[in-house]
Amino acid sequence: MPCTTILVGKKASHDGSTIIARNDDGAFEAKRVLVHPAREKAATYKTVISHLTVELPENAMRYTDCPNVNKSNGVWPACGINEANVAMTATETITSNARVIGADPYVQYQEKKGRNSKEVPGGIGEEDLVTLVLPYIRSAREGVLRTGALLEQYGTYEPNGMAFADADEVWWLETIGGHHWIARRVPDDRVVIMPNQFGLDHFDFDDAYGAQKEHLCSRDLRGFVEKYRLALDTGAEFNPRLAFGSHSDADHIYNTPRAWFMARYFLSRTYKWDGENAHFTPESNDIPWSFVPERKVTVEDVRYLLGSYYQGTPYNPYDKTAACKGKYRTIGVPNSDVCGIMQIRGYLPEAVQGVEWLSMGGSGFTACFPVYANVTEFPKYLSGTTETVSTDSMYWHSRLIAALTDAQYGSALIFDERYVNAVMNRGQQFLYEYDEKIRQGEPVEILKEANNKIAAMVKEESDKALAHILKNASEHMKIRYHRGDN
Repeated sequence: MPCTTILVGKKASHDGSTIIARNDDGAFEAKRVLVHPAREKAATYKTVISHLTVELPENAMRYTDCPNVNKSNGVWPACGINEANVAMTATETITSNARVIGADPYVQYQEKKGRNSKEVPGGIGEEDLVTLVLPYIRSAREGVLRTGALLEQYGTYEPNGMAFADADEVWWLETIGGHHWIARRVPDDRVVIMPNQFGLDHFDFDDAYGAQKEHLCSRDLRGFVEKYRLALDTGAEFNPRLAFGSHSDADHIYNTPRAWFMARYFLSRTYKWDGENAHFTPESNDIPWSFVPERKVTVEDVRYLLGSYYQGTPYNPYDKTAACKGKYRTIGVPNSDVCGIMQIRGYLPEAVQGVEWLSMGGSGFTACFPVYANVTEFPKYLSGTTETVSTDSMYWHSRLIAALTDAQYGSALIFDERYVNAVMNRGQQFLYEYDEKIRQGEPVEILKEANNKIAAMVKEESDKALAHILKNASEHMKIRYHRGDN
């Protein structure tokens, strides 16, 4: 899946929260937001794509996710937060190279062909990972370790990156070939940007095989690198991006420009990004995986970037005067099914630490709103999505608004901007109100009331925005005619 990820350590965010966020860019799959209840007994999970059976342990915790409505290709749960206030987003499709895949091939499903052949299951993939991991982890580090164990046991059929967060830590894991993996703890004062490309640009094997404070990996990764001579560094430090990633012409059109725009936003004064003698260009291979931002980062910053399309640059596809408009793949795209910003606010009571900021159905022009994760169900406006287009569903409401805004960008953008701002502003007001109620000792059950009020607000603002934007689009139809026009 073509996605974009942003990670924020607790000392890099404005309020001390950890943030893991990702655009789940797919194939225009309708999404809904669900809560899965805790389960005491062991269970069995069957993958759809790879026909693999995985035994699940006992004592699964309650957790949330954003699955596809149509399960014919699998669950595709995208992101969520469990009852231990641990968040997960999976996955960011990344890149690799022939040296790696040749040494450790992907575990592909092989169907039965003929009387004497057998069906051979494949490995695990994006459709499965949140379901297999999130209900069973009580820290971000545990998320890495459980995922790594599953990869070593079953393998994978695709290259993926995924993030885990708790109140203190953010971890990032990337797969390497069919069975290997590598992970780093995001430094507390740093931001990470990930645009569909192998990201890690530094790794300390001594720590990974020693104290494991900041680095983790599959047990034989160092030997794997040495055996197949994968390291491409000319110095002493090991750069995983060089060893395991790609640097193709396609990357320079599809991936690195997104990293350039996001890093440019966070480090506008630190480096020169435009013109002659720029430190980094949209086609640079060495844009840092992580960095200390010039100021503290907010959810609004993250949401702006995940819905962006090179505003203020020559690459903006909506700018009629832009010299290179449409040259690069944007960050906000029409096939973004859900943008999930998972925020763990460790400075608050446990009941309200986990908040999901969601934007659904075409991230460039959709509103972002918060919901509390510590509930037993979500409002029907969020959870009741079907494959039938309806303004009773947040997913379809958003997609209608986004498509109509795109069609009449010049005249519709003002209505969309007012809508996006209103939803985020009012959503934040509800968070302040109900955070304080929990601080004052009110029961956790009031969070269901909070989510219901937030959903009602989002529907109200979406109804108003759709009315304005639809009227605007209707007034600009090509068959519009007045007798006075002649």
